[in-house]
Amino acid sequence: MVQKTGLMLIGVVLAALALGAPAAAQKQILALVVKGLDNPFFTVLGDGCAFWNEENPEADYDCAYTGPLSSADETGQVRIVEELIEAGVAGIAISPANAPAMAAMLREKQPSMPVITIDADLDEADRDLRRTYLGTDSYGMGVVMAEYLKWLKPGGGTLCLQLGNESAENLNARARGLRDDLAGEEGIQRLDGEGGWTEIKGCPLYSHDQSDLANQQMAEILGANSDLDAFVMVGGWAQFDPQAYAGVTDPVMDRLAAQELIIIAGDALPRQIEALRAGRSHVQIGQHPFEMGYRAPEVLIELIEGRPVEDPLHTGLDECTAETVDFCVTE
Repeated sequence: MVQKTGLMLIGVVLAALALGAPAAAQKQILALVVKGLDNPFFTVLGDGCAFWNEENPEADYDCAYTGPLSSADETGQVRIVEELIEAGVAGIAISPANAPAMAAMLREKQPSMPVITIDADLDEADRDLRRTYLGTDSYGMGVVMAEYLKWLKPGGGTLCLQLGNESAENLNARARGLRDDLAGEEGIQRLDGEGGWTEIKGCPLYSHDQSDLANQQMAEILGANSDLDAFVMVGGWAQFDPQAYAGVTDPVMDRLAAQELIIIAGDALPRQIEALRAGRSHVQIGQHPFEMGYRAPEVLIELIEGRPVEDPLHTGLDECTAETVDFCVTE
């Protein structure tokens, strides 16, 4: 319901602005533009935006959640942000799927309204184009994943990483943090024995944030590498389809139970916690998407009003294992 509401609100606002509706007749819009409406992680982020509206009915602003229908539509996301800039919304929070492409458009348009990044940041060279970043410390998240992997497999081994889009800064930062921590040195592009870890041929995988592709890739890698020591999803894409993920992990349940094969995944949505309970993963590193969506409007309002805002604004992590699953916070 949140997805449809967000899309309808954006459409109504753009139409009203195009027709020259008087400012007094409508609230100002704070737009949250995610990578794709097909991703349940972003649905929770949108719930945070909607809850802010419920808690602030007298505010001069409405939080509007939107994005392309598919997370693979990087061009569509850039186009949505461009249209919002041209329409003159009050502020925009963006989770850029393709950081360089989004930055190129922002540099060309030079928007007058405050722009922040949320969940995913722009590349370091382009961060002058946004006012702050609100979300996970992505590099730190990768380090946490690496620490659990070293705890579960202290002798090292073979590894396959699954990422999302090649140009998603947050996902690439998670991979950097994991590789650097496992290797014990910075700047590792690919593990080749450093710290006892080697990335196998054919990895990393890029799921393009698509659950069906993520499960297909995982099935192929596990089927072709029966002695693989670890599979790390820096995001939870395969697990977002529980039935398909169960089909992928069924053939390796004995190896998972014996901790011969370790699975670590990003995010801890309820369906992922159920996978952890069932022994289909060993660690889930959860983020706080609801908090991101809930806090974004306030951050944008502070910027609109000229108040100082820290950069970055990091939200926390939840570290979920079989031992802590009953106490793990999920959103």
